Amino acid sequence: MNPLSLSQEQYRQVYERITQIALAYLSSVNDLPSFPDVTGERVQGMFSAALPEQGLGMTALDDLTDILENARPCGPRFFGYVLGSGEPVAAAADLLASVLNQNVTAWRSSPSAVTIERTVVGWLAKMIACDGFTGSLTGGGSSANLMGLAMAREARLPANEAGVTKRGAVYASTEVHMSIGKAVALLGIGRDHLRLIPCDEEFRIRHDLLQEAIERDKADGITPIAIVASAGTVNTGSIDDLGMLGHTAQEAGAWFHIDGAYGALAAVAEPQKFQGMDQADSISLDPHKWLYQPLDCGCLLYRMEARAQRAFSHTGDYAQSYFTHSVENFQFFDESMELSRRFRALKLWLSLRYHGLTKFRESIRNDLDLASYFASRVDAEPELERLAPVPLSAVCFRYVPQNAAASDDQLRELNSEILRRVVRRGRVFFSNATIHGRFALRICIVNHRATRADLDEVVSEVVAVGKEVLEH
Repeated sequence: MNPLSLSQEQYRQVYERITQIALAYLSSVNDLPSFPDVTGERVQGMFSAALPEQGLGMTALDDLTDILENARPCGPRFFGYVLGSGEPVAAAADLLASVLNQNVTAWRSSPSAVTIERTVVGWLAKMIACDGFTGSLTGGGSSANLMGLAMAREARLPANEAGVTKRGAVYASTEVHMSIGKAVALLGIGRDHLRLIPCDEEFRIRHDLLQEAIERDKADGITPIAIVASAGTVNTGSIDDLGMLGHTAQEAGAWFHIDGAYGALAAVAEPQKFQGMDQADSISLDPHKWLYQPLDCGCLLYRMEARAQRAFSHTGDYAQSYFTHSVENFQFFDESMELSRRFRALKLWLSLRYHGLTKFRESIRNDLDLASYFASRVDAEPELERLAPVPLSAVCFRYVPQNAAASDDQLRELNSEILRRVVRRGRVFFSNATIHGRFALRICIVNHRATRADLDEVVSEVVAVGKEVLEH
């Protein structure tokens, strides 16, 4: 017997214990602090022991509870960043995906897993009214944006063989996600050729300034590679005019990529907000945000398989397929930058089938309604000031003390201290943003566990801690 082999009884003990720990966590997650009462020194001391030469057996599992107790819970009062809440049916499927240990790279490597992923990708495209688009699941929006812009570069300024030999530019708003800047750097386009176009008062890219930038570049011999639209900016959730940008991209001969990692899946509940999304050449979206899936589960959708193959197909002899049937010959690695790929689709496939699309639509709509409710609470509170519109589920605001004149710099210092203290208190968790140069507290609701009472707690905490800071 191999030294790593386990008996049936050992399997049973391990999996039963892990299941018990998971069930206990899920039964209490709504009541856990939003941030653990922990320090870096303490965590370092708990989990930095030397690697044991001899195995610990079942006692190795004892530390799992310590991990949970010192982690940031995925509970109902987590409103930081843009991160879903870990739907439990999907989490259970993720365990099975790891047990199966499929390399979802080609049909011959994993027939059922590849077929399920292709099915799920089709479901996602249909959910956002982009029927006929194909694509693949990714680690997240950043990798999806990188792949989308790799396709754009190869379509408009081919560089896979000779390298980048001509100048090209990518256009996006000043509110665009940081992954776009990383992508243009990694692709050799260069961040100096990322044109960040100012926004209007609703944080959408200004179309007139975009057209001027394109015309200037063309006059200087610079090729417009891609226009990147935001379908939900990370700070405010703003949605660019997708229809207009699609038309502009077509006129300019540029690729039209939509970064929908945050917002695109809200089209399941509010399709009218995303008119023109079907004009895209490629779209990133994240089921681990607004379909509440456990990390990681991103997606890149695109209009034409041939464009993906042009960007990514580079196959060694050892990976050649000798199947002739169109299904059996399929290879994700010809359309993706990944070769080794985990079975991300299983959790999404099971979760969607277990609950049904209607329940996800209702949950997304509930998040949108909660954001509107919270915005109304902020507007009604004399010591809170809302700093941006609320087109989706992100709300930016700040604490402003009554009857006390304070500069933006003083309010920045005050609100940053409020943020630190609120997170440490562990009752609610949120993050921050910069809005027109002003420091903002920011909540983002992509959480199927959240309620109005949880958002009332945010208001109470900020006001109470604000007073506490001022008194000291």
